[in-house]
Amino acid sequence: MANVVVVGAQWGDEGKGKIVDWLSERADIVARFQGGHNAGHTLVIDGVTYKLSLLPSGIVRGGKLSVIGNGVVLDPWALFAEIGKLAAQGVSVTPENLLIAENTPLILPIHGELDRARESQTAVSKIGTTGRGIGPAYEDKVGRRAIRVADLADEATLDLRLDRLMTHHNALRAGLGLDPVDRADLKAKLMEIAPQVLPFAAPVWKTLTEARRAGKRILFEGAQGSLLDVDFGTYPYVTSSNTTAGMAASGTGLGPTAIDFVLGIVKAYTTRVGEGPFPTELFDADGDRLGSRGHEFGTVTGRKRRCGWFDAVLVRQTCATSGVSGIALTKLDVLDGFDTLKICTGYELDGKVYDYLPTAASLQARVTPVYEEVEGWHESTAGARSWADLPAAAIKYVKRIEELIQCPVALLSTSPERDDTILVTDPFAD
Repeated sequence: MANVVVVGAQWGDEGKGKIVDWLSERADIVARFQGGHNAGHTLVIDGVTYKLSLLPSGIVRGGKLSVIGNGVVLDPWALFAEIGKLAAQGVSVTPENLLIAENTPLILPIHGELDRARESQTAVSKIGTTGRGIGPAYEDKVGRRAIRVADLADEATLDLRLDRLMTHHNALRAGLGLDPVDRADLKAKLMEIAPQVLPFAAPVWKTLTEARRAGKRILFEGAQGSLLDVDFGTYPYVTSSNTTAGMAASGTGLGPTAIDFVLGIVKAYTTRVGEGPFPTELFDADGDRLGSRGHEFGTVTGRKRRCGWFDAVLVRQTCATSGVSGIALTKLDVLDGFDTLKICTGYELDGKVYDYLPTAASLQARVTPVYEEVEGWHESTAGARSWADLPAAAIKYVKRIEELIQCPVALLSTSPERDDTILVTDPFAD
């Protein structure tokens, strides 16, 4: 049976939650493979809105197994706060429908403190992090000093991990003017939450391998967007993990041969939260209109998103780096009513036209978009469920995007409701 990876193909906030929920009805397992609780997925199901940050989107669907893979960094306190909110909405989360990889690194309170202390420094440029400790947790993972889920089961091992952690963090904190870590308090918090976390712990790689052999359908759910990838994003204004599709393999313990289809989620225009380059950003009435009609505020932070025209150069680039098989184009209805739309087809810099975004930050900051104008439409596309429901100009816009990004549209989303979706290619087709 086919296994599908879903990744954002812009700077995040592309509408992955709805698409994953739409696909999860046909999946047996939904697995998160990177990021932390800085992600934000909004699902609207039968008129009820669910806001998820850490839990896989499949958790709100009965009969599905949700998995948090080892590529994720896990804040256990945030996890159980989220589980509590879902419980209040009638969604039960138990070890029967949620597994956490035993080798998943933990986000500790000291990571959030470090994150926020760094961002508050005025001597360096801000990255625009959410301040939730994601970056520092990944640093500890790479530095081989992380506390992982399995460590909570053995106090002696936990003590060794804490000692190694204190050596590093207390030196950092001294340089930032923070008090040393209260080791006893941190250990007490970990020992207190361990009995809550450990029932969910499992060798996820083994579970997924057995599920694949049994012909189960696995949906791999990415967070953030490909342009925030630590290697291929607009560095240093990126997240601290790999957000491209290849991470689905290493972030869950399944090899790359387990991936059959990569679905890139793409908004019909472009948005970004936080700092960093944004070639097609609009500062006029059109930008305000996109933000207002698209309700462009972050699910997790509430921050207003920056808005701009569709950037075909960037999407073509991310489709290549993630090996995207087809895209899901979302929020087409936000463009209803524009007389003219613009699509970025290249960048001009010092008299030269680029068909990709240069790697150097100094060049990224200076590129000027080269636009192609296309006809807009005044009919409504909201709620359309077939090509016949779309205005001719809207179909032309979608087809032109396909040509420019060199990747076909597999799904077209026309509202936050899961059923307002036009299926072109079934990602789960064998």
